[in-house]
Amino acid sequence: MTATDVAKLAGVSQMTVSRVINDDSRVKENTRAIVTSAIKKLGYEPNKAARSLVSANPIRIGLLYSNPNSTFLSKMLIGVLDRARQSDTQVVIMTCDDGPDAVGTVTGLIEDGIDGILLAPPLCDSKLLFEMLIENDMPAVTVGSRHEEKQISAVFIDDRSAAATMVRHLLSLGHRRIGFIMGDPNQAASHLRMAGFTKEFKKAGIPFDQSLVIPGEFSFRSGFEAAEQLMQSQSPPTAILASNDDMAAGAISAARQCGFRIPQDVSICGFDDSLMASQFWPPITTIHQPIDRMTQVAIEHLENNIRRLRSGIERNTRHIELDFSLVKRDSDSCPPGVDQLIDSQKTGNIARKYRSSSSRKPTVM
Repeated sequence: MTATDVAKLAGVSQMTVSRVINDDSRVKENTRAIVTSAIKKLGYEPNKAARSLVSANPIRIGLLYSNPNSTFLSKMLIGVLDRARQSDTQVVIMTCDDGPDAVGTVTGLIEDGIDGILLAPPLCDSKLLFEMLIENDMPAVTVGSRHEEKQISAVFIDDRSAAATMVRHLLSLGHRRIGFIMGDPNQAASHLRMAGFTKEFKKAGIPFDQSLVIPGEFSFRSGFEAAEQLMQSQSPPTAILASNDDMAAGAISAARQCGFRIPQDVSICGFDDSLMASQFWPPITTIHQPIDRMTQVAIEHLENNIRRLRSGIERNTRHIELDFSLVKRDSDSCPPGVDQLIDSQKTGNIARKYRSSSSRKPTVM
């Protein structure tokens, strides 16, 4: 027997069962009696090891991820460890695929008395998990997704504006045929970056060639294959924007294999400002997404909500937007035979406007 069976028999959520088991004062007496009766009827025995951890009253957060970009996850873990060390929060890190596997993982965490859930890409866009977390009244925060679910908190950057900023930069260098490698279609960030890409062309009054948009999966291999397709076309682009740095690195490798020099023949830019961007050759011009800081803010917000619930106060769901910045390196330049259209000072103003270290505070939406 599991807490799920108890919840079904009692007609309550798994979170309510967990609170009854852990003697949470927020549970109404009639609800407590119904759950206690169901526990006795089914002969359910809670996990003693998990209960001993809960009784010590630390905050316990579950971090869930599924086949993530390795550099994104590594930066997330830096943020997790930094924040957990400051607040003495226990973090349980679990890997699972979206669907039944993720549901089973969350079910186990709830039964073990977890206090809150942190969702990394691509699980940060899982509607199935959103429904489950809401049903069980579980505090949760996503990192890296600007989703529309009002009952789930989120920390993110403005992906649309960030992509538009990179396009403006490339247009300012004189590029007009710019290829775009999309990310995972199941992630909201992929569509927002695509929207920012196309919006900037329309804003500049420049015709946009849809054939230059190639699907990707946020992996090195998908970036390589997409760029190979672009560079082998009859009219290859003079610049490519990839939706993350891994795909940008793959694109650079493919362009070289096709006989193109970077950046003399084709400029290639990325997104995220991962370790890959600074260590690849040439170093990749990219959009800096403060992943470690986003994770720290997410955990801090989650901790605050957990403390509010323990005090009998309704939690506060927020969508928090942090700054991004354009990081100029060596993978981009003017297209062959075209002079730069604006001076370097104006180009610098674009980057400074969106610098993550600026005085603009995180936006709460």
